[in-house]
Parts: sequence; structure tokens; C-alpha cells
Amino acid sequence: MFFQDCALQKSHVISTSLRPPSNVKDSLGTPRGLHTIAEKHGAGAPPGIVFKGRVSLGKHFGELDPSEQAKNLITTRILWLRGLEPGVNAGKNAAGEVVDTFDRYVYIHGTNHEERLGQHYSAGCIEMNNLEIIGLFDQVRVGDLVWIED
Repeated sequence: MFFQDCALQKSHVISTSLRPPSNVKDSLGTPRGLHTIAEKHGAGAPPGIVFKGRVSLGKHFGELDPSEQAKNLITTRILWLRGLEPGVNAGKNAAGEVVDTFDRYVYIHGTNHEERLGQHYSAGCIEMNNLEIIGLFDQVRVGDLVWIED
């Protein structure tokens, strides 16, 4: 799995969902389609800092209890995505199911399990190397477009 940064002509090894791609709420699948970067969180935080609710805990993942470290943590930077396709990844679909990427809290973010990058492992987010997400975060702006396909 790779994330292609067309503007910078760089590729990044990533992880996406352990489950099949899906835009439906509670599916834990990585959503597909056209998105925008709705919000950016974590500017200036050191690599590996853990976030909960988009707020820094002020601790590196290595400082947490081993049971916490075993989880998929949100680290370093957060790019919160908003779907731009009504009925596909924004609002509800024709069956009335919520398919809203923003309301599902789907991010591009750093991970405490960099050794698993390149494998399906996340709960729907796109996970990246902590140093690479810093570089990407510094290059993109709120409103930039993101296309996700499988």
C-alpha cells in the first residue's frame, strides 16, 4: 500500500484498514473517493506524541503502559478528512446509512506501529511513518484534495 503525493512526486508506505474498504459508519473500513483535508492537528509536536480526541497527551507512545502501546495509537500529526461526494462519503447513502468520512473521524496520521506499515492494520484511518507525516503535514493545506482508492 502506498500513498502517492503527486505535488511532491513522493510515495509513502501506509497502512489502511484491516477490514475491506467501506464508506459506511461503524464498518471500520477505509473510505474511498474524493476527500478534502478539513482540519490539521499537531503542528510542532515531537514525533511519536500521542493524541486522543485530537489533543496531545504530551507523551511519546514509548512512555505509555505496554497495554496502551499494543493499541493502534494516533501519533505525531493528524490530517482530518472530509468526504466530498454526497451519498458516497458525505452524509447518507441511498439506503440511509451514514457514509460521512468526517463524522467517522477518519484521519491520515502517524502510528506507533511503523513495523506494520504496508499491511492492512488500521481501524479505517490511513497510517504513516511519523517522520513522513510531519513532512506531508507541512506541505499540505486545509482544503487540499485527497483521492482514496483501493
